[in-house]
Amino acid sequence: MTERPCGAERLFRTTGGRVRGVPTGEGVTAVRGIPYAAPPFGPLRFREPRAAPAWSGVRDCAAFGPIAPQSAELPGSPVWRAGDEDVLTVNVWVPDGAEGGGLPVFFWIHGGAYTFGSSAQPDFDGTALARAGLVVVTCNFRVGFEGFGHVPGFPDNRGLLDQAAALSWVRENIAAFGGDPANVTVAGHSSGGGSAVCLMTMERTRGLFRRTIAHSVPSSFYTVDLAAAVTGRIAAAAGVAPTARGLLSVPPAELVAASDKVAAHCGTDPVAAVHAFDPVLFQPVVDGEVLPLDPLHAVAAGAAREVDLLVCHTLEEYWFLHAVGAVRTVTTEAELADAAEALDLPAHLTEGYRALMPHAPVLDRYLALCGDATFGEYTTRLAERHARAGGRAYLARFARERKGVRPWHTADVPFAFGNLDAVGADFLIGGAPDEDDRALCARMVRSWAAFAATGDPGWPAVTPDGTPVKVWAIPGDRVEADDTSGARALWRDVPFAPMRPAADAGHGARGARGA
Repeated sequence: MTERPCGAERLFRTTGGRVRGVPTGEGVTAVRGIPYAAPPFGPLRFREPRAAPAWSGVRDCAAFGPIAPQSAELPGSPVWRAGDEDVLTVNVWVPDGAEGGGLPVFFWIHGGAYTFGSSAQPDFDGTALARAGLVVVTCNFRVGFEGFGHVPGFPDNRGLLDQAAALSWVRENIAAFGGDPANVTVAGHSSGGGSAVCLMTMERTRGLFRRTIAHSVPSSFYTVDLAAAVTGRIAAAAGVAPTARGLLSVPPAELVAASDKVAAHCGTDPVAAVHAFDPVLFQPVVDGEVLPLDPLHAVAAGAAREVDLLVCHTLEEYWFLHAVGAVRTVTTEAELADAAEALDLPAHLTEGYRALMPHAPVLDRYLALCGDATFGEYTTRLAERHARAGGRAYLARFARERKGVRPWHTADVPFAFGNLDAVGADFLIGGAPDEDDRALCARMVRSWAAFAATGDPGWPAVTPDGTPVKVWAIPGDRVEADDTSGARALWRDVPFAPMRPAADAGHGARGARGA
């Protein structure tokens, strides 16, 4: 129910109480920082999210809620401070005229290596998508150890459980904002994309949404054994035993610091050789309960065939991670061979990329190989497996280039969100946008909105026999028949499986990858 007691002010009635939004000045009202679950600290720390307490009167929702414990300081975004506890909140952008109800709902999950980030990042502002006819929801959830660290006796994947609780809040409340609870699209990028495809396959989220948009889905998932081994390293850095009692005794700020310390020394990590080349400490855990299978295997088995899927990846994902110093630099053939072994990649891949890029330096071949291993091939294969299992799937690749800037990881997000002028977007897209960029942005916003509304983004779907690809580019887009570079042929018989400790693997951290 929407109330308009005076002028442009808009009040909305939720199950927890009434909330007041603020107009953005563009025909949209933003309602920020609405609790969807209780603060996950004190007696609720490391537990499943619990219901948020109700309030009396009208809650002023002009500002974003506190972000989850982390050390990151991102452009234009708030930082976490010790004592910030009410971190499980959602934000809603409502277009004018939504009082009639029935609008498609777009639910966004931020990325950040499952370790950092928040819904308050400027490039995730929902105004442009709301103007395109969507009710937009973004959420904060537990990240890092609080959200994804293994704690004996407590549930794994607490960050995913938070997201599921936020989706339940949407089911119960979004009609009050003009949204259709039966037409919800879950979307995310990078670890947010990984979260989105996990939610597709989880039993507890069944029926809460009907579509998924996942950009740059990472291929990494942990076994319980590897998650426990990572916890052992972090507990040692914090000076406690890797038990529930020991971990509960460490304040969140100290666990963040201990995790950062372990990540900084991943180059000599004996737990998993992969951490020498991919220092991301936290991943969803294939625990057999919250997450029975990794998404690729679950989708291939038909676990989510009723959910429409749109996936996208950029052509040169890893160049961004190298530019921000997030991954190791590899410049010699010997280092490249070590990286492939650590990542459990067969030798024919390094040889194949050398043949495809005969004049490229080793670093470029390494970044191309790792980008496809971590994001490109896994994302593409999700669409293909989903289509073969009877689901509807669409595939896109982001290929927009500018002199000196590659189509790298995260560059597609400001375009699809309609936020090319947001704080920090200039770095992602290579400077101020020009008219061609704005035209591409408008096309991508329309495709997201169309998919969320109808399940059709505007190009042919993947079929069991073919993989048409929408290529987002300047000056114009095109549809191709899968990959034209030859790289995908190299991956044809290379399977993926959750990572496990190096001691248990065949010859690398991933061991026998699975089918």
